[in-house]
Amino acid sequence: MQVNYKYSRIIMKESALTVQTKFAKIDNNQIAYRKFGAGAPLILLNRFRGTLDTWDPLFLDLLAMHHTVITFDYCGIGYSEGELPLAIKDVANDVIKLAGYLEIEKFHVLGWSYGGWVAQYTMFLHPSRIVNTVLIGTNPIGKNEVPFKKEFFERALKPVNTDDDFLVLFFESNSEKSKVAAEDAIQRIAARFDLSKVPSTQEVFNRYFASKTAIAEDTDNFRAAYQNSNIPILVLSGDNDISFALENWYPMLGNAPTLRLIVMPESGHAPHFQYPDETSAYIKAFFED
Repeated sequence: MQVNYKYSRIIMKESALTVQTKFAKIDNNQIAYRKFGAGAPLILLNRFRGTLDTWDPLFLDLLAMHHTVITFDYCGIGYSEGELPLAIKDVANDVIKLAGYLEIEKFHVLGWSYGGWVAQYTMFLHPSRIVNTVLIGTNPIGKNEVPFKKEFFERALKPVNTDDDFLVLFFESNSEKSKVAAEDAIQRIAARFDLSKVPSTQEVFNRYFASKTAIAEDTDNFRAAYQNSNIPILVLSGDNDISFALENWYPMLGNAPTLRLIVMPESGHAPHFQYPDETSAYIKAFFED
């Protein structure tokens, strides 16, 4: 299968636009997932309101050139049955259950936004299962000093988001470079996108936000666990993220020996959509180090 994009030309047997959606039976729910590529398994954990369709297919295809890429919808989200767990620990445990269903013992994990918190819980609750962790557009567990900007809530909680909302939420709206990148990403994602699968009700939003207090209170002391973790951790952040501020990682620097921080310029909450080639190259190099 040959897939043409504006910036890249990728030839693979399957691509993000053609891979079949399959279902795993987990706790009596059918959990939707897609799996393609070759190499060590890499499980991706999605953002608030994200579904199988909302990943940038170019970014996924670039990852799949070197890894077996697995995306899935959380319980009750997108194409999956059930309800999103109120406790983020349970979401993390579902990641392990999916890995078990796929007969994967150890894997790389990549979490974006809300998925970044899920990835951290997965890493600290099940460290023996994780090889490397990539965190994109997210913040460390625990109390963070820089809050979400009001623009996030004004845009993110609309029942349906417009292209302009997409620009403000995920890119740098004051940068012409970022605006062009947003337009390109929108076109790529539109090639396989079902709007009806995107969560749109306050009831579901509340389930996402139910873990907010537990994450901030960090009763499991996961934030301190960074000091002793042996798992390599790569953080990719935009320099103008209106939700998960880059600055919240600064206190971790020097207190997390395995953590590396890369900042992408003129970018927002989705640096991997704006710079798919560069961020996928960073991830490849990180995994090979």
